[in-house]
Amino acid sequence: MAWNEPGNNNNDPWKNRGGKDQGPPDLDELFKDLGNRFNGLFGGKPSKEGKGPGGIGISIVLVVAFVIWFLSGWYTLREAESGVVLRFGEYTELKEPGLRFNPTFIDKVIPVDIQTVRTIPASGFMLTQDENVVQVEMEVQYRVLDPKNYLFSVPDPTNSLRQATDSALRSVIGNSRMDDILTSGREIVRQSTREELEAIIEPYKLGLAIVDVNFKDARPPEQVKDAFDDAIAAREDEVRYVNEAKAYASEVEPRARGQVNRMVQEATAYKQGKILASQGQVAKFDQLLPEYKAAPEVTRQRLYLETMEQVLSNTSKVLVDTKGNGNMMYLPLDKIMQQQGVLPATGQRPATDYNTGSGQTTQPTQSNRPSRGDRFNDGRN
Repeated sequence: MAWNEPGNNNNDPWKNRGGKDQGPPDLDELFKDLGNRFNGLFGGKPSKEGKGPGGIGISIVLVVAFVIWFLSGWYTLREAESGVVLRFGEYTELKEPGLRFNPTFIDKVIPVDIQTVRTIPASGFMLTQDENVVQVEMEVQYRVLDPKNYLFSVPDPTNSLRQATDSALRSVIGNSRMDDILTSGREIVRQSTREELEAIIEPYKLGLAIVDVNFKDARPPEQVKDAFDDAIAAREDEVRYVNEAKAYASEVEPRARGQVNRMVQEATAYKQGKILASQGQVAKFDQLLPEYKAAPEVTRQRLYLETMEQVLSNTSKVLVDTKGNGNMMYLPLDKIMQQQGVLPATGQRPATDYNTGSGQTTQPTQSNRPSRGDRFNDGRN
């Protein structure tokens, strides 16, 4: 009899294979069995119809799964980070630092540090403009400026920046002389490298900002290092000598200018003195001329006596008596007057008053000078 003929036949090969009920599972029976199992875990009794306490267990499982999913979506972005949100793999927005919610299996958040300053070294042997080989070491400091471009513009922005740095450095070194690179042109090389690097990375939109470029070291190859050290030392000596010469010039020049000004002032004063003295002599002769015209002989005699007075006042004088009885007697007037305290010790005899003969030690002036009549008076009436 066939297994599917009418009657109480229970020979379904899918339900009773091998002597047991091993047919393909029914979905209703499968859910019923799962409900009974979970119901047993939570203290309920199994239900043959899949209702009652078994349905409550499934609901509890779903609630627990939802709670786990909800809690797993919370995350925290640090102060230095910015979150790049991808919804089903597509960029949507940026998240600010703080406590945020991200629906699990829907959105993905990639934190990017946008404040930390990172460093890329660059070094190597390079050819200069004057066809010399120099070993240069440089360090580039950068930070992330745009997280979106940093993640999606190029596959590896750090490697791209490293290659751009090497290219910019070789371009600048190739247009510079070796002496400038090793000595006074280091700052120019550093600034030029930064400008060249920023111009190279701008079209690629790497999302990076150059903070600084540090020129660490530049030296010639070891084979010629001693010669270049001597050249650098000579250049430093040149700079030192120039500075010393400038300092010496700064010290001597003001002193020389002061001396020049003093000499000019002295010459001007001497000139003015001579002019005034000449004018005084002219005025004196202008006053003497009328007297000379009035009495030429008397004026001539007076001028002679005044001249002799001026000459004899600065010389030693001896009085000699030649009218004696064969003996010559002389009197050193200067010594006698010095012993009496009339003349100073210098030996210069001041002019005396010819009228009184008192030997008064007063310098003759225009006011106390004897008149012409008194000057020729020998004391006799």
